[in-house]
Amino acid sequence: MQGGTLAADRYQLRRATMLDLIRTAYNVDANKVSGGPAWLDYDRYEVVAKTKPGTRPATLRLMLQTLLADRFHLVVQTDTQPVPGYILSTGKGELKMRPAADSAESGGCQNNFLREAGVSYENFQCRNMTMAEFAAFLHRSGSAAVMDSTGIDGAWDFELKYASASLGAGFPGPGVIEALEKLGLKLEPGKVPQSVLTVASVDENPSPNPPGVAEALPPLPAPQFEVASIRLCNGGCRMSSTPQFQPGGRVVAEGIGPAFLVTEAWNVQLEQVAMPQWAAGNTSRNVTIVAKAPAGVSQDRDNLHAMLRALLIDRYKLAVHYEDRPMDTSTLVATKPKLKKADPSGRTGCARQIEIVPGQGATHHLDCRNMTMAQFAEQIPAYKIDIYYPVLDGTGIDGAWDFTVDYDTFFGRARGPAAGPGDGAVPEASDPSGSVPFADAIQKQLGLKLEVHKRPQPVLVIDHMEEFPTEN
Repeated sequence: MQGGTLAADRYQLRRATMLDLIRTAYNVDANKVSGGPAWLDYDRYEVVAKTKPGTRPATLRLMLQTLLADRFHLVVQTDTQPVPGYILSTGKGELKMRPAADSAESGGCQNNFLREAGVSYENFQCRNMTMAEFAAFLHRSGSAAVMDSTGIDGAWDFELKYASASLGAGFPGPGVIEALEKLGLKLEPGKVPQSVLTVASVDENPSPNPPGVAEALPPLPAPQFEVASIRLCNGGCRMSSTPQFQPGGRVVAEGIGPAFLVTEAWNVQLEQVAMPQWAAGNTSRNVTIVAKAPAGVSQDRDNLHAMLRALLIDRYKLAVHYEDRPMDTSTLVATKPKLKKADPSGRTGCARQIEIVPGQGATHHLDCRNMTMAQFAEQIPAYKIDIYYPVLDGTGIDGAWDFTVDYDTFFGRARGPAAGPGDGAVPEASDPSGSVPFADAIQKQLGLKLEVHKRPQPVLVIDHMEEFPTEN
């Protein structure tokens, strides 16, 4: 999902599932929304609305609640239910925390980041924290509900240090568990009583837009940077991955090449672009960009891409078009299917837990529920990083299914010269012993296979691009 903020008089939510819309409207975590039809977290919607500039977020949420009730006939009920979460309790060892030194100090945890032997660490200095407050902190850190069951009274000072990769999609990773054990605490999966929203009923298709909506809500002009500086690095830049928003609407990209600027601006992969040979793999043309977004522009990726497109067209005299070309595309086929028939009342979707090994790669556990093979094929490009076009379902398997997949990805994936699409396959880095790439995993674990065929697919063709940007 993108959007969810008010820019001038326009409020937009893009690519939002009904679950996204409900959690945004009612300001709750997704795991506190229960019930509803299978498609609740799968179908996606675009919401564009107009209201008074400066409307407060709380008022916007009430307006969205009214919109969902009016257009989708959404009915929700508030209830208290046990939801999947974690229980914080005391461990077997001695408690390694100190009574708070200053009871008048406001409680909280401050992160003093560390980097040791090439590994980044979160290093929280927690002061004057009760265990209930600490459980709430863990909840905010990992999104999952955490209940204090330690029975420890009073406020405490302590340090929580763990590798940065331990927190994220796979919260709480082994690093967090071990760090808590060193404090004499234990964090285990369990059911946590929470105030939840139960979806009693909702329509999959909204009621039609009233007459005149298109005229009242014309598309906004694409945003452009207020000011932007582009300068050549000449070997003096440290490289950053992609342009990023910073506080105050500042956008910075350091040491990035023209080819990657194009892929970021048009939201495509190098393999989907036909570009001049000089634009790929030549660091002599890498640049640093420092720019400022207009006030009031939502700081999301869609707007960032639009502003980058305008900047490249202006400063590199860029001209592009799309055309269909024969490209390698994948078809999902069945060999010896190993799938479990789904409960039709369950939600459709795949949840992924990731555990990152610093400097090496990541292991993934994919848990899919109530998925048709067509829906799974649609999801595959999110999991296999060298698939750039939609995957067709050729399994011939009807119905919805439950299944899990465990696979690995690795840092430092090798890429070809990327002079243009269709110049050869993109190899993955050599797999460590015992690892299972995604394609191997679904074949061994699910009895499904990815076959590659040539099919016409859209390619971004660069008609003209100056080798160097115009002067600031």
